[in-house]
Amino acid sequence: MRLKGKTALVAGASRNLGKAIALGCAAEGADVVLIASKSSDELKQAADECQDKGVRALPLRADVSRFEEVDSAVRTALDCFGKIDVLMSVAGIRPHKPFLEISHEEWLHVFDVNLHPTFYLAKAIAPGMMARGEGGSIVALGGVSSLTAQPNRAHVVASKTALFGLIKSLALELGPYGIRANLIALGLVDTERRNPEWYKGTGGDPATRALIQRTPLGRIGSPREVVDVAMFLASSESSYVTGDRIVCAGGRYM
Repeated sequence: MRLKGKTALVAGASRNLGKAIALGCAAEGADVVLIASKSSDELKQAADECQDKGVRALPLRADVSRFEEVDSAVRTALDCFGKIDVLMSVAGIRPHKPFLEISHEEWLHVFDVNLHPTFYLAKAIAPGMMARGEGGSIVALGGVSSLTAQPNRAHVVASKTALFGLIKSLALELGPYGIRANLIALGLVDTERRNPEWYKGTGGDPATRALIQRTPLGRIGSPREVVDVAMFLASSESSYVTGDRIVCAGGRYM
């Protein structure tokens, strides 16, 4: 068990990749703090499934786009477990809209969800990591948008590019304390889509088929494959990896 004795906080943990990563942390022996802003039933179910793996799990409702709620949730987690060794910042949205149609409010909302939570979470968690002197790992989920521009997603591309900049800055400033920070840049992954206006399908529509055809591995990735990368970055197996970005996209943007 690569994370035995550790505590992991997963933001955006109620479903999809967040839930899969939380379960991955639990399977590797970590106690888990699961944070989500909605879906209390789904959040509790995810926590129950983590506990079924023999670890402690704490589900917390918090809007990670608001620093006050993040700070309160982290304090509750620390009161419960005493420490946080691993931060997994998973929450994100990927709306599709032509640049000239993006409103000021929509631009700000994308940054509120895609960029600011990692800043808020790291700011709340890093002091404890630094004080303990035992290191730690911060992992954010980005996307291939942090590598290249994409049509109709200027706000997403800008937020994910900024996220990687934040990760590099965290790695630079926290490195002397043994705290590592890395980003996973995702391609197409087989997850539930609750915004049909953003995602027309996971393989049957022309746009998605075209993306798959441009992917050397010729398929969509699975949540398990993302979890494997996340566990590598969370564990001591990546102890000399920081300020970096692992592209988990089937080779699409090599």
